[in-house]
Amino acid sequence: MFTGIIEAVGSIQAININGEGARLVVSTGKLDMSDVNLGDSIATNGICLTVVAFDQTSFSADVSNETLKRTGFVNYRAGQKVNLEKAMLPTTRFGGHMVSGHVDGVSKILSITNNGNSIEYWLSVTENLAAYVAEKGSVTIDGISLTVNSLADGKFRITIVPHTTEQTIIGSYQVGTLVNIEVDLIARYIERLIMHKGADQNASSAGSGVSEALLMQSGFIK
Repeated sequence: MFTGIIEAVGSIQAININGEGARLVVSTGKLDMSDVNLGDSIATNGICLTVVAFDQTSFSADVSNETLKRTGFVNYRAGQKVNLEKAMLPTTRFGGHMVSGHVDGVSKILSITNNGNSIEYWLSVTENLAAYVAEKGSVTIDGISLTVNSLADGKFRITIVPHTTEQTIIGSYQVGTLVNIEVDLIARYIERLIMHKGADQNASSAGSGVSEALLMQSGFIK
């Protein structure tokens, strides 16, 4: 589990894609590797990767074909900058939101506009993910925990403050850049709960009591 607060910017040192997936070597920049062990998880542009080898300046990880299909990794090349975050500890300050590192898909940067000292980005969202993106809700872009400021048909807007631009790769984005997106974890489980409840309408009424109407009334969905 991660928080979406980026700890360091690293870069792809080497990537070898074959029919079975890929082996990745990541230079870790200023990321503190002193407490990293084999088998630990490090989110790399929002993708939870398992450390299979490491030293004080880099780590290696295997990437499955499923991950290549779901994310932008298939287009990554040596030298590309990536956001890095180690898995959270029980004592970690929860500055972002719950991020699983299981990327749902890819979004495209549609427009970039300066607004005072901040920058506004409009990003595309596919129809199958749009229901999970809520105004003033949370979304993860390349591992960064961000707030959705507004929605429109097939797209949403985020506003980036200078600190985020300085501490992540987001300042390198251009119109057309493809980014990894993970929707809100809670939204996924709410949908699953509603689907299960709907399939079980004729079962005993001694269930959870959660219904779509109740969730709408409580402000979880619109």
